[in-house]
Amino acid sequence: MDNLPTLPLASWIDAFVDRLTEFRGFFNLLTNIIGGIANLFQSFFDLLPPWLFIILLVAFTYWITRKKNKKFGLIVFEIIGLLLIWNLGFWRDMTQTLTLVLSSSLIALIIGIPLGIVMAKSDLLESIIKPILDFMQTMPAFVYLIPAVAFFGIGTVPGVVASIIFAMPPTVRMTNLGIRQVATELVEAADSFGSTGWQKLIKVQLPMAKSTMMAGVNQSIMLSLSMVVVASMIGTMGLGTRVYFAVGRNDVGGGFTAGIAIFVLAIILDRLTQSLNNKS
Repeated sequence: MDNLPTLPLASWIDAFVDRLTEFRGFFNLLTNIIGGIANLFQSFFDLLPPWLFIILLVAFTYWITRKKNKKFGLIVFEIIGLLLIWNLGFWRDMTQTLTLVLSSSLIALIIGIPLGIVMAKSDLLESIIKPILDFMQTMPAFVYLIPAVAFFGIGTVPGVVASIIFAMPPTVRMTNLGIRQVATELVEAADSFGSTGWQKLIKVQLPMAKSTMMAGVNQSIMLSLSMVVVASMIGTMGLGTRVYFAVGRNDVGGGFTAGIAIFVLAIILDRLTQSLNNKS
């Protein structure tokens, strides 16, 4: 093998990325769209004082879990956890992290659900898209930061883009799986009543696949949250930045307290998405 010429794969990738950077107008448009979504979320969180945010979240949690016996456990956890984050001085960092998670998750859903529907309708497209999803999900998250910076600079937008790429595959996969698992008898019954393809999708397939799809949404949100520390390396602000700086200063206490804040946010998001799934 030592005598064989080295495949210039890295050079080919560099040339491809350089060619893409020539479409600066397109990437500026994407930057404005993604930045606008992130700014909208952050502006909303900035308008709410912490105490009002906690009250609204508790009210929302009670509404979606009002028929369950264990609803008060989550509510108590939210109150104690968010008060702890506020007390530690991490509130602004928490809302910035939440902005990153919600922005990337929203865009991942907007792209991922239609893509999953298309995959479910075509075996050929499924065979083409599945390897791409495998690549997206198994590639180390750090690798996505390099082209994200090349195309979008530094800050929140490249962090959102990297999070979208890393977090979107579960939504696509579970949407595809949920629709394919719908009983053939139900689809045939809809056909026998003269339903159009759109009616069959909206009234039969998506409602029956909702539970599976929500499991994919939950995974995408959790993967987006797992990117917060990685995204902090390219200037994305939030709790991940606190952890990143703590690593650089060997600040064990600071790193763990920021990690606890991330843990609280992760548990709240996970339990809320699960509750939404059960409610639906």
